[in-house]
Amino acid sequence: MPECERSSFESFGPAAQPVADAEDARRVIERCHLLLSESGEVSGERLANEALAAYQGLSGGSLTAFFNLLASRFSPDPDRVDRSADAYRQHPSWETLTELQRAVEPPRQELFRRLNLASTGTATLIEMRRRILRGVDEHPPWGVVASDLAHLLRTWFNGGFLEFRRIDWRTPPVVLENIIKYEAVHQIRGWQELRRRLQDDRRCFGFFHPSLPEEPLVFIELALTSRLSARVQPLLDPDSPIVEPASCRYAMFYSISSCHEGLRGVTLGNALIRRAVDSLRHEFPRLKTFATLSPVPGFRAWLTGTARQGDRRGAEIVARLDESSWLHEGTESSDLQRQLVPLCASYLLFAKRGQEPADPVARFHLGNGARLERLNWMGDTSAAGLSRSAGLTANYLYKLSDVERNHQAYVTAQKVIASRRVEKLANGPHYSL
Repeated sequence: MPECERSSFESFGPAAQPVADAEDARRVIERCHLLLSESGEVSGERLANEALAAYQGLSGGSLTAFFNLLASRFSPDPDRVDRSADAYRQHPSWETLTELQRAVEPPRQELFRRLNLASTGTATLIEMRRRILRGVDEHPPWGVVASDLAHLLRTWFNGGFLEFRRIDWRTPPVVLENIIKYEAVHQIRGWQELRRRLQDDRRCFGFFHPSLPEEPLVFIELALTSRLSARVQPLLDPDSPIVEPASCRYAMFYSISSCHEGLRGVTLGNALIRRAVDSLRHEFPRLKTFATLSPVPGFRAWLTGTARQGDRRGAEIVARLDESSWLHEGTESSDLQRQLVPLCASYLLFAKRGQEPADPVARFHLGNGARLERLNWMGDTSAAGLSRSAGLTANYLYKLSDVERNHQAYVTAQKVIASRRVEKLANGPHYSL
């Protein structure tokens, strides 16, 4: 984290510094009030640029003071809300409803709309929300600011307003550099690895916003294959042979990466998958099966949690996993396989965060209407794969005729749709190939 960001959540230092920081923050807030009071579009753009330039000059304590003022000075007027609510209850009409809607909307939202008129408005507001999210645990009142920004960003970044692009080797280098930078599931170690992920039997698709034409918001990577893939390393191997894409029957999605922390909670991945499937079906009419080769990122942490809660079996397994020798000893590895695969099935089917599955990848794909199809032992033997899921991967199957029904079952009853094979693993004592 840059020094200016680290210092923004630390002590102010000398006694005089808080006064100077507060003055700097107030000057930016005054520009924000001036922007809100301006009605002209041309002058509004100029004032938005000036306000954001002043904001970008803040750091450390002045940045903290600015966010505090954003939280405290741009909230709805409670008295106005009460009056408008009373008027609507007594005389429900579109006029009183409109006034109530105006009363409850925080002035912050209109401020952010006007700041977005600036030439760098969208990018700066995304970055502003990233900073707020990083500091909200220490400064809980900032949560309302993050929420207001999220409300607007969900509208501005609706999938219907975004540009869907295929990313290939002819894509401008600055975009390709961002693909390497933002890949969050399977690290890309240089241009050779990236080139292989973009060749004829591979696809990479992304969503872009007109205000950020060179930065993908979210991108997805897939391999065209002849079978349901169980291991990710062959798909990532830069020296793997290229196959004829028209002969493939499976599209294996193996990575999806969100690129901006400031857009956390703004759902884009499900729309991207739908657009990618539509594009592939148009390009390859004979392509019938769409599936994932997904990590199980919460599994190892869940196992550790059971061990800490006194589960002897979990403690024994965690201790064995901490010894790297099991990877190279056939008997030890086979014994762990017999125990871990059913445990992983149980984790994905029964472990919960509230009413939903505990695993974030499971929540994403099940919410999109996929079915948990299969678990794969040693599906990802990278350091990350071993540390987060003991090397296991999961196949989620997108059977197009069932997607809508599965989606409804999940959103209405949080039902985990799984194959009989996975259900049997979760409910039975043993695992067999």
